[in-house]
Amino acid sequence: MSPSADPVVIVGGGIAGLAAAYELHLRHVPFVLLERATRLGGVIRTERVGGFTIDGGPDSLLVQKPAAIDLCRALGLGDRLFPTTPPRTAFIVRGGVLHPLPEASVLGIPTRLLPLATTRLFSTRGKLRMAMELALPPRPPSAEREDESIGSFMRRRFGDEAVTYLAEPLFAGIHSGDVERLSMAALFPRLLQAEQRYGSLIRAFRAMRPRGDQQGAFRSLPGGLEEMVTRLVAALPAPALRTGATVDRLDGHGPFEVRLTSGERLSADLVVLAAPAHRVAAIVEPIDAELARLCAGIPYVSSATVALAYAREAIRHPLEGSGFVVPAAEPGWRIMAASWVSSKWPQRAPAGSVLLRAFLGGARKPEILSEDDETLRRVAHDDLSKVLGIRGEPTLALIHRWPLANAQHEVGHRQRLRAVEARLAHLPGLHVTGSGFRGVGIPDCVADGRAVATTVAAAWEAAARRKTPERPT
Repeated sequence: MSPSADPVVIVGGGIAGLAAAYELHLRHVPFVLLERATRLGGVIRTERVGGFTIDGGPDSLLVQKPAAIDLCRALGLGDRLFPTTPPRTAFIVRGGVLHPLPEASVLGIPTRLLPLATTRLFSTRGKLRMAMELALPPRPPSAEREDESIGSFMRRRFGDEAVTYLAEPLFAGIHSGDVERLSMAALFPRLLQAEQRYGSLIRAFRAMRPRGDQQGAFRSLPGGLEEMVTRLVAALPAPALRTGATVDRLDGHGPFEVRLTSGERLSADLVVLAAPAHRVAAIVEPIDAELARLCAGIPYVSSATVALAYAREAIRHPLEGSGFVVPAAEPGWRIMAASWVSSKWPQRAPAGSVLLRAFLGGARKPEILSEDDETLRRVAHDDLSKVLGIRGEPTLALIHRWPLANAQHEVGHRQRLRAVEARLAHLPGLHVTGSGFRGVGIPDCVADGRAVATTVAAAWEAAARRKTPERPT
């Protein structure tokens, strides 16, 4: 392909930006990626301390959404992916006690009535209301285009108790958000589709639940998820990756002038903004105030992870499972959830040691992130001790703070995204990707980054053809 077309400029070196860069590289499209931090990978970060392998952000890839798994395979990491260690039981706190999710449940939703009937997680009344879901009609087709919150959906299908002890800590907790504000259509569209197809989620999950010996829903890498970022970066041309490069604004309407805080200016016909929506808002303000307003309206929350290590004999609990979540209704708790890292991934801790990870902040308790690291460590230790029987202090503590890193796809997000895309249609060559827009997890960001890059590559090739002088005949 002719080198006469300008390189594509990618702003943002998180997983969406890197995935876009990878797709462009595969298609032989030149690019430059600008990342304001001193490292690439965004919230994917792994540290190795004292024999422990600690993911500061996400620690696994969802198999059901294969884009990230496929990327790992393309990078030669397929044989390094491994599943969580059984048993994969998740627990929910109720009344200060850890209750396992009912056997054969999917996202806590039962697929068999006997485990639901025998669980102590729900009251008798709550169980009966949940079982009634089998007899409830689906939402009328006329209402399909109306967005609803996760809380509204789960209350409609399963009742109030299911909202309190399933939807809030599990569905909304995944996103550190508010169960009454997060959008079902944006975050869990497959559940809406299942409701329409089967008339009941219980019936849908019965039909769709895999049979036989399964390896669980998640995969990781021995060196932590940053192993994927390291391999991805190594597959890209090093001169095209620039860290410590902060983009201040865009000017022009194609070609665009990409202005950096250093004073440097780059010209580009094609720009991919793979930054958080609030950063995108600031960058595009000079060329489209309405687009900036729409992007600025996508909310974000902050969170933190606290990794704590203990000697195995210091913890009474058997730690057989993956961890637990804490409903907001449970009094006296300050963490949102905890992961038993060394139970899920035994390679992450030395023999004789246990690695745990607590999650704090989010929409539920944003104020806790104003506390210093020692306070966060103490909060995590004290809350974990309530249910795990911990004796003594941790042998290691590592805290990662993620300010305004959790995008909140609230009710109306799809409509906002359509409005964003309508504004972009008036700015040919400008594209957005990342967790603030079309997907919040690693697989979604990988898929969207590569999809956007595919569109950009086609435009670049067309521009290259236009700019290539015709040979004289």
